[in-house]
Amino acid sequence: MADDEDYWVFGYGSLMWRPGFDFVERSSATLHGRRRAFCIYSVHHRGTYERPGLVLGLAPGGAVRGAAYRIAPQAWPEVYAYLLEREQPTETYVEARRRVRLADGRRVESLVFLSDTGHPQWAGALSLERQAQLIAGAVGLSGPNEDYLRDLVAHLREAGVRDQAMESLLAKVVG
Repeated sequence: MADDEDYWVFGYGSLMWRPGFDFVERSSATLHGRRRAFCIYSVHHRGTYERPGLVLGLAPGGAVRGAAYRIAPQAWPEVYAYLLEREQPTETYVEARRRVRLADGRRVESLVFLSDTGHPQWAGALSLERQAQLIAGAVGLSGPNEDYLRDLVAHLREAGVRDQAMESLLAKVVG
């Protein structure tokens, strides 16, 4: 991208409530063709190799509401380096550029991290029961897997997003 172009980042999980970088604009946004899912075995942030947990990914199909952040061009190199370190500790995502629709109707090209369905940590479409088993009790460098799920559901609710799949999963984990 040229220095005068806008840089956007799309978040659908913890980037929604804890981006960890400076931005000049934030908007709710929708990405079509992908859906939020606990589809990646976590052996770093929310689990270990001995006791994997699950983290979110953008699985194929559907649509997902999240947040898009516009980054100042001069801040982009630092933000981009931060995102690679945060999102790619085991390279389970494929970096891509996708168009997202912002709340005001604008469509912008955004950096997104798509789930790599060919990666060994790709869990795919697990049953709700299996997801709950993996999440309950798993702990990684970023803390308990259950906390990640609780934070997700709480922050989605705050943003006005009722994700029935995530709410049902939380009920299984805590219930």
